[in-house]
Amino acid sequence: MARKQGSHAETTGPKVREAALHLFARHGFAAVSMRQIAKEVGVQAGALYLYTPDKQTLLFDLMQGHMEHLLASWQVPEGTPAAQLEGFCRHHIRYHLDRPELVFIAYMELRNLESENFAVIEGLRKRYEDQLEGILRAGQASGAFAVADTKIATLAIIAMLTGVNTWYREGGRLARSDVEGIYWDMVRKSVSA
Repeated sequence: MARKQGSHAETTGPKVREAALHLFARHGFAAVSMRQIAKEVGVQAGALYLYTPDKQTLLFDLMQGHMEHLLASWQVPEGTPAAQLEGFCRHHIRYHLDRPELVFIAYMELRNLESENFAVIEGLRKRYEDQLEGILRAGQASGAFAVADTKIATLAIIAMLTGVNTWYREGGRLARSDVEGIYWDMVRKSVSA
């Protein structure tokens, strides 16, 4: 099939991923067809296969890219476990508020991943969770934190922080910095010795 006049591989590939992201977030992975993605990009459906082998690969690539970028963007700062935990909380909120569609897909569309792809994404998620759990363990060892189970605390903190995306709206009554401060205060109190 001929490429649509005016389309270019270096621009069309990213447009395919962006269209898939918007459509998956708006309608859900199962409800979106390759034909809809092609229409959104402005190419014929057959042309999509120049950029991706299938819809599953598009979903996996979006999730994997999100998790790899999240992992690369976070470095545990020097300092006390409390300072590290505050850094993690603030970073998590900032990062995720800028990417609401990716966050939605990363959590809501896991069920649609094939088993091999699911295992890869779960591995990346575990690497991220392990960084927070390491901070909690260090804080527990130093006596700064008191948590009954660091794994459960890790999952609870991440769920709470990620939940900001469900209600926060830019231009609302709270600025991002206010939200970060409030959430940090709640996390701090939840782990305090």
